[in-house]
Amino acid sequence: MAEENFRNKLILVVDDEERMARFIRLNLEHDGFQVVEAHKGMDAINELRTKMPDVVLLDVMMPDIDGFEVLQLIRETSSVPVIMLTAKGEEDDRVKGLELGADDYVTKPFSPRELVSRVRAVLRRTDTASAGEGGAITVDDHLRIDFGRREVRLDGELVKLRPTEYRLLYHLVQNAGWVLTYDQILAKVWGYEYRDEPHYVRLYVNYLRQKLEKDPANPIYILTERGVGYRFVDFKKEEK
Repeated sequence: MAEENFRNKLILVVDDEERMARFIRLNLEHDGFQVVEAHKGMDAINELRTKMPDVVLLDVMMPDIDGFEVLQLIRETSSVPVIMLTAKGEEDDRVKGLELGADDYVTKPFSPRELVSRVRAVLRRTDTASAGEGGAITVDDHLRIDFGRREVRLDGELVKLRPTEYRLLYHLVQNAGWVLTYDQILAKVWGYEYRDEPHYVRLYVNYLRQKLEKDPANPIYILTERGVGYRFVDFKKEEK
């Protein structure tokens, strides 16, 4: 996606501090985004349903229901990218947000440039993931993946993947048999802005294993290359 195509994308900013929400809105509008604000959790849900934003910036601390509850409500009906806004040093909040389905987080205080960069990175990932490249792949008798339909089936049952999990699986499978380093995975799935965030890779590989592997502690699909990265089993070789 060309940078100019980011213009007019709608961003929902959810923060109970009106001064902070205004600060974020002005900086995003300066870069060509459209912005709508919400200052309470339930207001955010209503804006999501009526405005259908392209990205949600969601503060953890809210007066009625907190950001984690809002995120859970969002994920019940929508896969819209969500970037959590967390207090500096609150690592538990960041991990919890990712576990509940957030696509990224930004810690306060943050610079306008950092925030805009993260929003653009999420939009690029979303655009790539929606392309629907490739067709049906039979990994083995248990696992079948159809990238065209965006479907993953394990023993015939549909496996529900979050957008980031799907992108990660896509790049691993497209490079089956080859080792992808942490840096390569971060660049492909999250963007070059995330080259110093290897914990993202470990966290989401763990999520995928929990959903795809019969024994996540002894995986047969997503294999660890210790100290280097990960490799998806070379199913094409196995077929021969």
